[in-house]
Amino acid sequence: KNQTAISEFILLGLSYRLQVKTLLYLGFLVTYVVTIAENTIIIFVVNRNHHLQKPMYYFLGNLSFLEIWYISTTLPRLLFGFWSESMTISFSSCMTQLYFFISLMCTECVLLAVMAYDRYLAVCHPLRYPVIMTQKLCFQLSILSWAGGFSISLVKVSFISRLTFCGPQVINHFFCDISPVLNLSCTDMSIAEAVDFALALVILLVPLVIIVFSYCSILSTIICMPSVQGRRKAFSTCTSHFTVVIIFFSATLFMYARPRRIHPFNLNKIVSIFYAVFTPALNPLIYCLRNKEVKEILRKII
Repeated sequence: KNQTAISEFILLGLSYRLQVKTLLYLGFLVTYVVTIAENTIIIFVVNRNHHLQKPMYYFLGNLSFLEIWYISTTLPRLLFGFWSESMTISFSSCMTQLYFFISLMCTECVLLAVMAYDRYLAVCHPLRYPVIMTQKLCFQLSILSWAGGFSISLVKVSFISRLTFCGPQVINHFFCDISPVLNLSCTDMSIAEAVDFALALVILLVPLVIIVFSYCSILSTIICMPSVQGRRKAFSTCTSHFTVVIIFFSATLFMYARPRRIHPFNLNKIVSIFYAVFTPALNPLIYCLRNKEVKEILRKII
C-alpha cells in the first residue's frame, strides 16, 4: 500500500559488449530489411499474377502482410535500444506494444489453421474444392482470423492493464511481453493470470487441433493414392505450410502455454528472438523454396 504506481518501464534489452552489440545490431537490421522486402515481394507477386489467384496464395498474402507488422512491433525498438542510453517505455506504449504483438500472434495461429483447412480440402476433396473454397469463403476466413486474434488480445491486455505496477520498473526483455510485465505487478493478479492462461490455451490448442486433424486426413488420403507421382505432388503442396506450423507452434507453446508468472531467464529472450524476429524472415523463404509455382514466377520476373 505504501508503494507508488509507476508510469513507465525500463527495457533491459540485449546487454553485451560493444563488439558483440555492433554485430547483433547489423544482424537484426539486415534481418528486418530482408523480412520487409521478401514479404512485400510475395504480396506483390500474389496480387499481380493471375496464376496465383488461388485460395492458398490468398492466405499466403495475408500471412506475409501479417509478418511485416509482426516483426515491426518489436524489432525497431530493439534496434533503437542498442545505442540508446535510456531504454524507457511509457505504460501506455508498453500496453499498446503488448496488444499488437499478442494480436498478431493470435491471428497467425488462426490463419495457419485456416491454411491447413484449405490444404485438407484441396487434397482430400479435390472435386469439391472449387465449390467450397470460394472467394467469399476465403474473405470470411481471413476476416475471422484477424478479428479473432485482435479480440482475444483485447481481453488479455485489458485484464493486464488494470493491474498496478510498482518498482523496480525494470523489464528483463527487449519488448513488453506478458510474463516479464506480470512479474512487476504488486497487486493480486490471479484473475488476470487465469484469464491469460485460459485464452492462451484456447488460441493455441484449438487451431492446433484443426491442424492435426487436417494433416492426419491429408496423410491418410496420400497413403491411399495409387500413383507415386500423385502422392509426391499432394505431399509437396503441404510441406511448406507444415514446416511453418512446426516452427511457429513449438516456440509459442513453449512461451505461452504455461502459467504466466515465471522468472524471465535469458532463455526466454532467445526463444522470443526466434519467434518474434527470425520466424517472419524464415516463412517467406520456406514457402518460396518449396513452391515450384512461386519460384517459377519469381524467376520470370527477375
